[in-house]
Amino acid sequence: METEQQLLESVRRGDRQAMRRLYERYKRYAISTGLRYIPDLNDVEDVVQDSFVKILTSIQRFDYQGEGSLKSWIGKIIANKSIDFVRRHENISFTDIIPEKPDEEPELERIPPDVLTSMIAELPPGYRLVFNLYVFEHCSHKEIAQRLGIGEKSSASQLTRAKNILIRKMKDYIKRHGK
Repeated sequence: METEQQLLESVRRGDRQAMRRLYERYKRYAISTGLRYIPDLNDVEDVVQDSFVKILTSIQRFDYQGEGSLKSWIGKIIANKSIDFVRRHENISFTDIIPEKPDEEPELERIPPDVLTSMIAELPPGYRLVFNLYVFEHCSHKEIAQRLGIGEKSSASQLTRAKNILIRKMKDYIKRHGK
């Protein structure tokens, strides 16, 4: 299998087969990244297509920094395009009021990954955006606030609310499935 750098060089030379290989190599990763932000697969597929157009039109400006950097860059583009989609198509509201933390958190390993992904997808749009940016993109509340045009307190509040909802859903799941 060719390295990221070899693939990147072929794409930059205009090799159409390399562009196809780039898409095939990262399509599943792109879709799974998009599904963290957008619950509908059809919408995610549209965002992924738009993202790959952006990726291919801006790949000459990409600064390769070693194996894994291309995948990371693609993930950031997918996340940004997904956030833009959510902001345009979903009703998002933010609050600065930080709720109390729940008493105890359930054991995460007791929840199958696909079930947890579904639980995250069911979060209200604002909660889902902040949760994903914080947990998966490793953004600080300051970065999230700048990216979404909200206050840092709103970011913290949304994250706490998202966690509370997820904890409640996980506890219900464990109770129902006796795991």
